[in-house]
This record gives sequence, C-alpha cells and structure tokens, in this order.
Amino acid sequence: MSQYTSYQVDARGVARLSLNRPDVHNAFDDVMIAELIEALNSAENDDAVRVLVLQSAGKNFSAGADLNWMRSMAEKDYQQNIDDAGELSLLMQRLDELSKPTIALVQGAAFGGAVGLAACCDMVLAQP
Repeated sequence: MSQYTSYQVDARGVARLSLNRPDVHNAFDDVMIAELIEALNSAENDDAVRVLVLQSAGKNFSAGADLNWMRSMAEKDYQQNIDDAGELSLLMQRLDELSKPTIALVQGAAFGGAVGLAACCDMVLAQP
C-alpha cells in the first residue's frame, strides 16, 4: 500500500501518478522514491497504459527532497548514502526512459529534485 503516492489507470489507458504529501509540499524521501519507482515499473509493464501523467496534491508540485530525510542521511555511512543516491538516480532514469509518453502537471512551486522529475518527462504543463 502506498503511503505518499497514488497510482491509478483509467479506462482510456491514462495512468495518473500523484505525489501525495501536500502537508510538506510533496517533498520526497526514501519511501516516496521507492513508491514512485514501483508505480513507474507498473506503468512500464502494463500494456493498457498509453500515457503517464505525473501530478501532485496541494498547491505546490514539490519542494524537492525532504530536508528531514536529508538530515537523517548525514548520520548514515558512506555506502548507505551511495545506495540512497542510487535510488534517486534510478527514479529519474525510469521516468526518463519510460516507453510510454509522460506528462508532468506542475502547479505552484517546483524546487530541486522536483525540477528533475519534471525534466525527465516528455512534456511539462505548468501553471503558477
């Protein structure tokens, strides 16, 4: 069960992947990254999916990385930090290389890694 994201596919083959932590401006951490990778794998392997829309709940697309998560990583050892960075890299790679068209719907602010998520999509539609 997803804690920080939602993933749904409608009858037309539109997959909607939503960041769902509006209380922290959809900042991502290791849990959200894992959920996003899992959803992207599902979209890739589902022949019914024709397009993936990346969106978010709340007034801002995403603040990027969760600062509390980043602070906690300072206490981890070198290898744990390398592994953690590898997961974020894998997320960006999966989104960039998805065989289905991807559209980011960006509302409000997008900072740091959130800009990377949008940049990995084939198209970005943005509004203030």
